[in-house]
Amino acid sequence: MIPRVRGNDHTVLSPPELGSWTPRLRVSVVIPAYGGQEKLDLVLAGLAAQTYPAELTEVIVVDNGSSPPLRLPPARPAGTRLIVCRTPGRADARNAGLAAATGEVIHWLDSDVVPDRHEVEAHLRWHHLAPYLVVTGYLRFTTAPLPAPAEVGAAGDLGALFEPAEPHRWLVDLVARTDGLTRGSARAFSLHVGGATSVARRLVEAAGPMDEELFLGQDTEMGYRLAQAGAVFVPEPLARGFHLGPSMRMRDKAPIDRVSHALIADRIPAYRWLRGHPARRWKVPYLEVLVEAGGYEDTRATVDAVLAGTVPDVAVLLAGPWDGLAPERRAPLTDPRLDLALVRGHYAHEGRVRFVTAAPPRSAPFRLLLPAGRVPGEDTLAALLDLAVDGDHGLVGVLLDETPEAVVTARLERRAAFARAALVAAAETGEASARAEPSGPALHGPRAGSHALDDLVEELYGTVWADGETLGFRPAAGAEPPRGRRAAYRARLESEAEIARLTKEVERLRGQVGRWREEAGRWRSGAVELRREVGGLRREAGALRREIAALRTGRFRAVMKRISARRPGGPPPGNAAALPAAADLPPGPAEPADPPGPTR
Repeated sequence: MIPRVRGNDHTVLSPPELGSWTPRLRVSVVIPAYGGQEKLDLVLAGLAAQTYPAELTEVIVVDNGSSPPLRLPPARPAGTRLIVCRTPGRADARNAGLAAATGEVIHWLDSDVVPDRHEVEAHLRWHHLAPYLVVTGYLRFTTAPLPAPAEVGAAGDLGALFEPAEPHRWLVDLVARTDGLTRGSARAFSLHVGGATSVARRLVEAAGPMDEELFLGQDTEMGYRLAQAGAVFVPEPLARGFHLGPSMRMRDKAPIDRVSHALIADRIPAYRWLRGHPARRWKVPYLEVLVEAGGYEDTRATVDAVLAGTVPDVAVLLAGPWDGLAPERRAPLTDPRLDLALVRGHYAHEGRVRFVTAAPPRSAPFRLLLPAGRVPGEDTLAALLDLAVDGDHGLVGVLLDETPEAVVTARLERRAAFARAALVAAAETGEASARAEPSGPALHGPRAGSHALDDLVEELYGTVWADGETLGFRPAAGAEPPRGRRAAYRARLESEAEIARLTKEVERLRGQVGRWREEAGRWRSGAVELRREVGGLRREAGALRREIAALRTGRFRAVMKRISARRPGGPPPGNAAALPAAADLPPGPAEPADPPGPTR
């Protein structure tokens, strides 16, 4: 049984230890070269010392118009051929080598990358485990003086000749932040580096050769197509090679990014940040919507809603018996195929609509199979794509309607998931290919697709079901007509004006709050001063109370003196308590001096 790798989690595969297994697959090492004979000699010397069996290895050197022409040095593998491709360009040279290759695995190698003696074996031990792998080795960039070919062939460890060297930092960082590409598999295809990557041949046949229209970014673009063909990408640190000198990207990263981003944006829908334009068309759309043409009104409602939604990066495939369709000229209103003629006539010049007789090969990373008469809301397709992308699902089923007679569904299919399932099915059954597309006119419902492939997709990626009404699908009869761009523009202007008004109101309220805070601060300062004044008054009152107490005490003493003077004997002992307290005496005027004694 072929191993099932879910998403890009290659950790379920266990490659054998180097030197502990028996190889059986034939590998073709394709080396495009333009000049650089001295470096090529070192590359071939490194390949001649490989631990992978020489009888299972062929090397194809493609001279891309060098002057003087390249030659094969004495130190080279036995199965080495030199062919010439006079059309300039790495993609053309690699495709020429690919056409001449006979191996079950294609190993791209640049003419300035010297492989470690275990490099080919480290690659091929993975390819013996599954037929859908892309393996990339680790490059180190060296500026060491070039040794002789004999030194390369005799070296047990090339590090002794080429260290110190720099790693391929971008690749190392990508692998590290994705746990070895097991997370965030949507970017795993970026690992396809043309100077140190091996690819299963059946993947290359499914994806197609390198794009010769590109003059930069060919490796990344081919990596994307390999991903759509079902590839699993594997980083292999034991597949080591030394790049003689810095890479082109290390020397000129900014201008290279500028050129490659301009070119690959049209071909790699996964790079969403390169497709910021809200309305333009691209060579490869992000989403294809396959609709089986029915009645004119139902079909038009569905197609118009798709084209007017918030996903502009979309193409519509209208399936129907278009071949030989000739509208009736004499009695058109009684023509039994009138609705089909109306549909074709209505969309004949719409660039985002294609007429197909059956489900064509997939080009977009996602395909939605949608029955005519079911109308998505303005943001429904975006929500459906988010559901698939966020969950990394291979299939999202949508329940649209259910009656005692039938169940109506839509299906969002991930191209990479169905391609992987087809490869697994083909390898297990021994067939040349497995059908990954629904066939015939029944594109929706129980007969759509293949139950066996659906089961494999569930195992390899996962499947989820959603409610159509919740996502915003409506029957054509109850759907709102698409909003025109001018209406959307006016609504946006109104929203922006309302946002501006609310922003000003917020600023006004913030100013008011600031003033309130200042006033509260003044109140707090006044309260502090008041507390200080109250404290002072309390201290003054305390002083007055002490003064009054002192006055009272003094008056009491004065009264006691007068009483003592009137009673020479003074108060009897123990009777002092009977005397009135100073506080009980009437205040009255001051008493005069004691009168003279009585006259005798």
